[in-house]
Amino acid sequence: MDVIIIGGGIVGLAVALQLKKARTALSITLLEKEPKAAMHQTGNNSGVIHSGLYYKPGSLKALNCLRGYKMMVEFCQTHDIPYELTGKIVVASEENELPLLKNLLERGKQNGLEGLTELRKEEIKNYEPHAAGLAALFVPQTGIADYGRVAEKMLELLLHHGVKVLFNHCVTSVKIGKETIVKTDKEEFVCKRVINCAGLYSDKIAAHTIPDLGVKIIPFRGEYYKLKKEKEYLVRNLIYPVPNPDFPFLGVHFTRMAKGGVEAGPNAVLAFSREGYRKRDINLKELTETLMW
Repeated sequence: MDVIIIGGGIVGLAVALQLKKARTALSITLLEKEPKAAMHQTGNNSGVIHSGLYYKPGSLKALNCLRGYKMMVEFCQTHDIPYELTGKIVVASEENELPLLKNLLERGKQNGLEGLTELRKEEIKNYEPHAAGLAALFVPQTGIADYGRVAEKMLELLLHHGVKVLFNHCVTSVKIGKETIVKTDKEEFVCKRVINCAGLYSDKIAAHTIPDLGVKIIPFRGEYYKLKKEKEYLVRNLIYPVPNPDFPFLGVHFTRMAKGGVEAGPNAVLAFSREGYRKRDINLKELTETLMW
């Protein structure tokens, strides 16, 4: 076997798909611990197609976001996956946010975003009739998609092109020597290369081959409210605040979902399990590791 990819979320699926396109003769096996693909981060997000507005111009984040944005839109168009370029507004609600909003405009321009529009206080309601603020920025590139549907199509294409996908295979060890041996709770595999796309457990997988990794994933959970059906009219598309530069988050925002409905959130709370999507999800071993870190 040439390549084993660990992880069946959208990253692992996309890596397998691009690798197979680039080198069709490769034998590729993808291992996923769950009974189906995209059960974790891919299926637990707000479904926004981000434009690249926020990232430092010239950084890898900016370059990859812009390139990935175009690739995602093309993928949805090619495979008839529903998506919508809704645009969003970023609203300044306090005086001290106005220069930050101006900085976002300049950053967006440097990242190649076209059609960015500064909105005066009275113009905000032209885009979001029930929003209010001192000023805003309209970003036309932002969109929404169902990444679960995207992952399903990627999986379908992989199987069509001969990639072997094994579910219910939890990787227990990776050993690199003259040959690379990957063990799961089901069987053992020998391959030439391993690609780690294990999401919230990617540090655990990496530690099999780099014992002194010095990196640990600390899980945080974002919590959302869902607007009542009769109140969804209050949000036309996406409404974001100006992000606080002291925090690595975009702030609580309103998002119209590709699957229907409108969400308000997220906050960021320490999760008691790496895959703890509810308050009552607790993994004592993982919580202890987090607290000791």
